Amino acid sequence: MPITLKVNGTTRTVDVPADMPLLWVLRDELDLKGTKFGCGANRCGTCTVHVNGVAQRTCTLPVSRAAGADITTIEGLSADGAHAVQQAWEELDVPQCGYCQAGQMMAAASLLAKTAKPTDAEIATALNTNLCRCATYLRIRAAVHRAAEIKAGGAAVGSSGAPKNHEED
Repeated sequence: MPITLKVNGTTRTVDVPADMPLLWVLRDELDLKGTKFGCGANRCGTCTVHVNGVAQRTCTLPVSRAAGADITTIEGLSADGAHAVQQAWEELDVPQCGYCQAGQMMAAASLLAKTAKPTDAEIATALNTNLCRCATYLRIRAAVHRAAEIKAGGAAVGSSGAPKNHEED
């Protein structure tokens, strides 16, 4: 069944079963491999993307329910790494294995779009169902706070400690 989606600002039509999970459409049909498969049961958050600006799990979301929605994957957050969440994750060297981090970052970006300066409790609530097997939760929380600072005008800092200019990357 042809289904039209707007993914990362581009309208795409896929011919897939209406009940196919959006995760597999993104990965297998549109070749967007940044969104990962974790549990397949809507429990771990690894497959999180934005659907109309809201963090949404894709492993159990039928593609037909996403038709016509504005979908943003980790690849669409910012192609050059300029999004505040991407800058903070890099600056604080958040991931250990990195497998869950796209989902963590998408959940964090959704939170920061609604809440400019989240508290620890708000971060915990927004990200508490995104699991990290490496337990980098303290670095994730610190990165959400840092991303909020960057969004508010605080310059990102590179590994040398100097302000980061993404045009030089």
